[in-house]
Amino acid sequence: MTAEQRRAAVLEALKAGPQPVSAAALARRFGVSRQLIVGDVALLRAGGAAISATARGYVTQDGREGLLRRVACRHTAGEMEAELQMMVDNGCTVLDVIVEHPVYGQLTGALQLSSRYDVRQFILRANAAQPLSLLTEGVHLHTLSCPDEAAFGRVRGELAGAGFLLE
Repeated sequence: MTAEQRRAAVLEALKAGPQPVSAAALARRFGVSRQLIVGDVALLRAGGAAISATARGYVTQDGREGLLRRVACRHTAGEMEAELQMMVDNGCTVLDVIVEHPVYGQLTGALQLSSRYDVRQFILRANAAQPLSLLTEGVHLHTLSCPDEAAFGRVRGELAGAGFLLE
């Protein structure tokens, strides 16, 4: 397999499923080093592929269904798990978190959380670092992929009820 063929196969592997795929898993699959996969992904991105890196691996948004909506929130770090669970429990996928930094502008962290399991794994990792929202006194945005407007409405209602929705 040539390098170009491998990059095409990596992109197809990422498009094939909704779950993130780690560079290590891709390296095992294609019999190359993890660093070579990281380079492949960089070249694919430079070529225009919409690949995001999450804490659990790479994902692509190509071909994903659902309505993309944003919601503005504010809460403490200790309330992060409850907020994320409200979103996934209503059928939405939390694609990212966005904060406005006074020096760097918009900072975006890819999340790709679609279940309570995903949220729990994220929270376990997040305990080792500070969330981006601490830079903005808890104010942040989430991009959600929702199956329909009703699901987004339920998310907004629950966030408002918990006092997390920023309006």
